[in-house]
Amino acid sequence: MINDDANVGTPGGDVYDWYRRGLALLEGGDSAAAAQLLVRAREAEPGSKSIREALARALFNSRHYADSAEAFEGLVDDNPSDDYAHFGLGLALSRMGRHDAAAPHLAMAAAMRPSVDHYDNALRQVRATLRAREDMK
Repeated sequence: MINDDANVGTPGGDVYDWYRRGLALLEGGDSAAAAQLLVRAREAEPGSKSIREALARALFNSRHYADSAEAFEGLVDDNPSDDYAHFGLGLALSRMGRHDAAAPHLAMAAAMRPSVDHYDNALRQVRATLRAREDMK
């Protein structure tokens, strides 16, 4: 996980400020800094879905795929009908090379929201990888 004991002190502002700044960093492409700030926000508000989802995204974008998968898995456990959490979990698992585990989550996301093209595209890519691996046996 991202180092919770970074040399940075407690950020100024309240938890909502940390969340908003974390989102701004994430949208600005500084995912590692966003993750550091969002870890603090999650520590203060561990039940916040918005903070946990933003942290999972920041972890994914900063290539901490195992931590991202763990964060998205917690979101799926809390709300099995959360299509985005399934999608994020599936993507993180696929980046870790765990395509067998990724496919069901991507399939669930695509089934829940068939109009979201990137869900279907990710599922097709994972299934193609699985077929290619099977063909090589």
